[in-house]
Amino acid sequence: QVRLVESGGGLVQAGGSLSLSCAASGSTYRIKDISWVRQAPGKQYDFVASITKGGGTNYGDSAKGRFTIFGDNFMTTVTLQMTNLQPEDTAVYYCKARGDFAGGWDSWGDGTQVTVSS
Repeated sequence: QVRLVESGGGLVQAGGSLSLSCAASGSTYRIKDISWVRQAPGKQYDFVASITKGGGTNYGDSAKGRFTIFGDNFMTTVTLQMTNLQPEDTAVYYCKARGDFAGGWDSWGDGTQVTVSS
């Protein structure tokens, strides 16, 4: 079982920066990749970025050129560095881990609120 705890959210002005952290505990050796996913009020989940155990990264269109994801080799801490934030980035940001054990699983954190004022 893997437990995820997000931190680092808050209120920032447009053009500002924030770093979000995802701390993983438990059976972290089973983690295949960790993603950041966000949900704005009344909207569907939106993929932000992901990183694999091997260090491969992938970004959603909204994150390209502005956000950077990085983590340690043991997948215990994954950071999402966000720059040039805009009001449309306002959302709850969730950390999600996936693995292949027992046919596949995923685990989510409780989320952290990011609010960008104009």
